[in-house]
Amino acid sequence: MKSNKAQFLKENLREGEVYAGIILGNEEPDYHLFLLPGEHTDIQWQSAMDWAKSIGGNLPTQREQSLLFANRKDEFKGSWYWSCETLAKDSSYAWVQGFRSGGQNCCRKNSYGHARAVRRLLVIE
Repeated sequence: MKSNKAQFLKENLREGEVYAGIILGNEEPDYHLFLLPGEHTDIQWQSAMDWAKSIGGNLPTQREQSLLFANRKDEFKGSWYWSCETLAKDSSYAWVQGFRSGGQNCCRKNSYGHARAVRRLLVIE
């Protein structure tokens, strides 16, 4: 099994990326999550979304942020980071993940926060 993981990472991990784990898709397909290199600070939500796309990734979902906190907390500053998800009740807010305490909350999209991008790779059975 260990050699399978090493081979998988050798074939799929891009320079500067960090492997975060597998997200179980429930109704959707399962996928691997990779944390892309680089970080953006003091950025509003839409600019963070655009920045993530510009480097070939996306902002993480809430579920992905939970996985990142659990598996890769050391890759983040003790601050809050934007997710790609908008609050259902009020689209002027988006979900954020705190990487000091691990809590999730929502914040106005015109606030300034931190951003990290992720890449997804479907699990092939």
